[in-house]
Amino acid sequence: MDQIQEFNDYRAKMNEVILGKQNKVINRLFNLDTNTYAEGALSTKTKEMLGLVASMVLRCDDCIKYHLGKSHEQGITTEEMYEIFAVANIVGGTIVIPHTRRAAEYWEALMNTPV
Repeated sequence: MDQIQEFNDYRAKMNEVILGKQNKVINRLFNLDTNTYAEGALSTKTKEMLGLVASMVLRCDDCIKYHLGKSHEQGITTEEMYEIFAVANIVGGTIVIPHTRRAAEYWEALMNTPV
């Protein structure tokens, strides 16, 4: 199984487990997250770019993969992606470089996957 499918399958499986427990706070948090990235004054594309930069600066590899996938769905180009990587590295510092490497690897895989 490829890394994209493996990540998406695991994420979906565990979200189902977590949300299935019907914890009011967790379910509301997940709902807020979903609604935050909905179209609004900012486009969903812009919100995904912001989410990706924040995830890279916070060094959350799962979050980075998630936002890379959503960015791919939004039609973000490789040129745009490397500008996003640049912003994340300037804001986060050189500690973000290893995450940029993994993000670049995942992006390459996404670029070889149909939307």
